[in-house]
Amino acid sequence: MSAAKIPRLSNKSSNGNTDANGNGNKSDEIEDWVPEDGTRYPDGTVKLRNPNIELMDQDILYHLALGSGSHDLQEMFGDVKFVCMGGTPKRMETFAHYIMGEIGYKLPAGTQLQDISAFSYRYSMYKVGPVLSISHGMGVPSVGILLHEMIKLMYHAKCKDPIFIRIGTCGGIGVEGGTVVITEEAVDGLLRNTYELSILGQVVHRPAKLDKRLARELKSLADPDEDPYETVIGKTMCTHDFYEGQGRLDGAFCDFTESDKMGYLNKLHDFGVVNIEMESTIFAALTHHAGIRAAVVCVTLLDRLKGDQVNTPKEVMNEWQKRPQFLVSRLIKKHLAQGGQLKTLVSHGSIRSPRRFKLVQQESEAHE
Repeated sequence: MSAAKIPRLSNKSSNGNTDANGNGNKSDEIEDWVPEDGTRYPDGTVKLRNPNIELMDQDILYHLALGSGSHDLQEMFGDVKFVCMGGTPKRMETFAHYIMGEIGYKLPAGTQLQDISAFSYRYSMYKVGPVLSISHGMGVPSVGILLHEMIKLMYHAKCKDPIFIRIGTCGGIGVEGGTVVITEEAVDGLLRNTYELSILGQVVHRPAKLDKRLARELKSLADPDEDPYETVIGKTMCTHDFYEGQGRLDGAFCDFTESDKMGYLNKLHDFGVVNIEMESTIFAALTHHAGIRAAVVCVTLLDRLKGDQVNTPKEVMNEWQKRPQFLVSRLIKKHLAQGGQLKTLVSHGSIRSPRRFKLVQQESEAHE
């Protein structure tokens, strides 16, 4: 077996002063997030960078089973403030139910959450007041398709200053399984902070930029006293493949040695990469190109420095996958409370004490 050539990596982080726990030195200043020119109207609504859309009689969001002519998108989605995305339909349905309880949102009597995009047979989407919970599938192509249509949905609905958050799973680099990782910078397999694509036969690079202040705000909401796990912040490497692209030895093909793999993973660790997944660069690049604040929060399912296969018991993984949801819900509640929306949502419900309600609910479940 011939050893693969491993790219030469720098041991220095791109900013040089932030570790995996988000600890920076006193000179570590984060610039305010500013949308690119031409991506926002004065009132904060999204302005598309595609003049063709405004000339169309109807814009069909094919993969969402929605259309600007067939649906009143502003009436349906105009109040959306948070768009939360995750890989599987089940995970995002679970998150929708969870966030409904957390923000005190009450459905009209006799109704239940509906999958708005059920008839697309591709993605699942649930709306809980100002929060959208939607599945994005696996990998860069699936996320890219969804993001194009979600960005257009924000435009047609005239949503003001929406925040996009990816909630996912990943492989850790030097962190234990169950660790929550907040992405500060997304890099590709060559450790470039960019998303590369081919348009009309030309290679185009788009900066994969996330809102670092939003990442730090999420980190500040981690509760060391309440959370029985670690929450860290750092670089995320995005690959186009689960096996060879991530240096696994257990795929159908492998043209490198275990020594090659370990050398590469250790260089990633030295570079500041905390985790590996398959969506962050395109998520960061397209949201940045659209002028939308965005963040990525994942939970590690294993430490890749210790192995390749995910063999954690299913019930443990199910618990781990809820951890990013806990953190994201804290951010959503904080922002809604600051905007006066959380109080309004809760006041319409019949729950007087969320804490006591949860205790009663837990007691009831124990006797099922």
